[in-house]
Amino acid sequence: MRVKVLSRNPDDYVRETKLDLQRVPRNYDPVLHPFEVPREYTRALNATKLERVFAKPFLSSLDGHRDGVNCMAKHPKSLSTVLSGACDGEVKIWNLTKRQCIRTLQAHEGFVRGMCARFCGTSFFTVGDDKTVKQWKMESPEYGEEEEPIHTILGKTVYTGIDHHWKEAVFATCGHQVDIWDEQRTSPMCSLTWGFDSISSVKFNPIETYLLGSCASDRNIVLYDIRQSTPLKKVILKMRTNTLCWNPMEAFIFTAANEDYNLYTFDMRFLASPVMVHMDHVSAVLDVDYSPTGKEFVSASFDKSIRIFPVDKGHSREIYHTKRMQHVITVKWTSDNKYILCGSDEMNIRLWKANASEKLGVLAPREKAAMNYNQKLKEKFQYHPQIKRIARHRHLPKSIFCQVKEQRIMKEARRRKEQNRRKHSKPGSVPFVSEKKKHIVAVVK
Repeated sequence: MRVKVLSRNPDDYVRETKLDLQRVPRNYDPVLHPFEVPREYTRALNATKLERVFAKPFLSSLDGHRDGVNCMAKHPKSLSTVLSGACDGEVKIWNLTKRQCIRTLQAHEGFVRGMCARFCGTSFFTVGDDKTVKQWKMESPEYGEEEEPIHTILGKTVYTGIDHHWKEAVFATCGHQVDIWDEQRTSPMCSLTWGFDSISSVKFNPIETYLLGSCASDRNIVLYDIRQSTPLKKVILKMRTNTLCWNPMEAFIFTAANEDYNLYTFDMRFLASPVMVHMDHVSAVLDVDYSPTGKEFVSASFDKSIRIFPVDKGHSREIYHTKRMQHVITVKWTSDNKYILCGSDEMNIRLWKANASEKLGVLAPREKAAMNYNQKLKEKFQYHPQIKRIARHRHLPKSIFCQVKEQRIMKEARRRKEQNRRKHSKPGSVPFVSEKKKHIVAVVK
């Protein structure tokens, strides 16, 4: 005779102490859970609504500048240190932990046009309207010591931008041409030029460190190789590009901020058409910076807002704005992927959360598990119409809302006009041009 006996291991359900949580067994057999999907949908809907309720991205503003903030730089070694330069020639070093200015220096006469920190973090460089390049110590001067630059280079023309090499004692400046400098010399090692217009921005590639990208006011984006001291190729767009930023994870990808309200992500190997056109701003895009993960970037615009775009999406996932924030000139994404800093016309630097509804501080294990569960639920039901609508909705300032509506009408009118022209023309005489190729004029090698 065979006897079946129920046998249970006490370790699976008995608590070690009375303070422990009760262990609840769960059977994952779908037959035993006929209402699992409706229940999870309700939880996903609640999680999405709560995410929008707790979306409070603004953390604080760093006050102290007496003129508009024109440029910013991150410290390569310290997460809590950031540098900012203003339109009155003043440079401030900020401690983000204390949210206060730890040092102020009068660097230039006129605008501070650009600044960058040395790769080791011991010093930083500034360029200004007074035609000088100055190198400063990162530490404050000793008691009784004067605030003076380590080196000063006097140039012949105004420098509009500067960037430091990621591994060597080399930096690049731009103005009417791109100059490559050695830190120990007072004259450039080589000068790179292609065309005769002023160059607004220059950036070293963080991975392939011998590559440079620059934007000129004759609508060009030019790529240079400092090993051969020659320009490689350039792409001409329909409108001027203000600045560009390299993807820190993919060496050949960069994103350009353009005057035509769009951002263009290019693969430098195939410049004939951008990988993605990012459209949401309603005015010129003035600055762009990548997150350290390389999956997202933040853009600053003349329309008084900043937007966060996923690299592979054409529309932004987030828009940040305040009533007092004016034209945003510069923006930076911190190296720990948690915060965004933006500097604007009305003398303020603002600190934002990169993820608007993220809870700051230490999370309890149960809290973390609940957040991960909610996140997975939101991902599972993200394409459901109701959840998609709630997750996507953002309150916009009236000016931006009206401009978006106006641009939508104009775009629809252009599309209708093209359709009518195609309808009443000989077949094939009015070609279809994709959105990606519309904005590219030519690629020159």
